[in-house]
Amino acid sequence: MRLNVSISDRTAQYQTIALILTSMFCFAVVDALGKAVALDYPANEVTFFRMLFGLVPAALVSLRGGSLGARVRNIDFHGQTIRALTLLGASGLFFAGLPYLPLSEAVAIVYSEAIFVVLLAPILLGERLLARNAIAALVGFIGVLLVVRPQGSLSNLIGPGLLLLSAFCGALSMIQIRKLKVSEDSSLTVLFFTAFGTAVAGLSLFFAWRTPTIKHLFIMATLATFATAGQLLFTIAVRRESAARLAPYTYTSIIWATLFGFFLWGETLALVPVVGIAAIVGSSIAVAVREEPPEGPAV
Repeated sequence: MRLNVSISDRTAQYQTIALILTSMFCFAVVDALGKAVALDYPANEVTFFRMLFGLVPAALVSLRGGSLGARVRNIDFHGQTIRALTLLGASGLFFAGLPYLPLSEAVAIVYSEAIFVVLLAPILLGERLLARNAIAALVGFIGVLLVVRPQGSLSNLIGPGLLLLSAFCGALSMIQIRKLKVSEDSSLTVLFFTAFGTAVAGLSLFFAWRTPTIKHLFIMATLATFATAGQLLFTIAVRRESAARLAPYTYTSIIWATLFGFFLWGETLALVPVVGIAAIVGSSIAVAVREEPPEGPAV
């Protein structure tokens, strides 16, 4: 009997790992497709279509949770709006910074959001800054410098600057998730963000727009599909297992980004940025695995 239980638990664990690895592959595909269209279209337009094509799947998932009207009345609109704004900023800035750097380096810089969370949590959440987290943040910051390799030229700093701002906004979004009520409906959180992002990004089209070709429109629709699939798979995974235990697997997206960058654009990595990426990943994992598991999935 114990053997059967053990095998069952191990099977469930493998299934969860498979879910998180698949979700990371989906997110890596989103990054690659985002880079493909970000070279030809303004970031606000890419963000708009990412949100627009993701709106229907997000609505369908929300409708499965029961009466939508009653659930909407209980939503924290103020908190959700702040979360949506910060996450929308992270998405737009990421697409804006993608054309300037190899895909793997861009993804690695954005993963430095864990460093910003460590530094911002004591200020915005009143949490105590632990010495081990401060050391991990320092190591991660050194890693960012190794990836960015600042050379004093303003043109060389535009891309890394945009991506660091993206990571900062992502960190603010993660902190805002902690501020939301534990009972907050995660599917409605996704729907609220997608609808809000579609509206805001849609308004920005008056300032920057380029009519997309059918081919690029299809790419952006595919991007949104993979983004929605990745988000759903990630949500299922973190409901089965703590985010801290899954953290090491999330960085496989950098491996995929490196492979996509090499095969699609001929991008290669020198030793220095590889060391920097390792420092960012290592410091982020060190922070994640020492934190208490969250009450619910951050989506």
